[in-house]
Amino acid sequence: MNENTVVPKAGILTPGQCWKHLSETSVGRLAVTVDGRPDVFPINYLVDGDTLVFRTGNGTKLDAIRDDSRVAVEADAVSSEFGVAWSVVVKGRAEVTTDSSRALNVAVHGQFPWQGIGKDHLIRITPETVAGRSFTLDAARTWRVPLDEAIRTGLE
Repeated sequence: MNENTVVPKAGILTPGQCWKHLSETSVGRLAVTVDGRPDVFPINYLVDGDTLVFRTGNGTKLDAIRDDSRVAVEADAVSSEFGVAWSVVVKGRAEVTTDSSRALNVAVHGQFPWQGIGKDHLIRITPETVAGRSFTLDAARTWRVPLDEAIRTGLE
């Protein structure tokens, strides 16, 4: 068997396709630098024009952004029903914003962080690059995972 038969077919997304995908989901992973090392946090974000916004509270993410505004956000999705997946990475600069525009306020009130309280800081990410890939999946081969004895025992 040729190994290429189990590798999903990848395609490059245009910037427009990337933004469309980003606007269709609201959960991503924020990569920041903490004490000189990379760290990743889940975020609930919204697309606002050609930027991303999210809310956060005091703590590691906010401190990291204030120390080094260079960040990356990755969002993705998989549709086993349609056999497709996508991944988009936004790299840019994050800043604490005090933007009080009506449109932004409406958008922010629509955000529901997993920890719904204490998220008083609005962060805006202005991209320097936006890149994405799409994948056509071969469900028959890509998602088959054999059960080992430990998993099988837990299911019986």
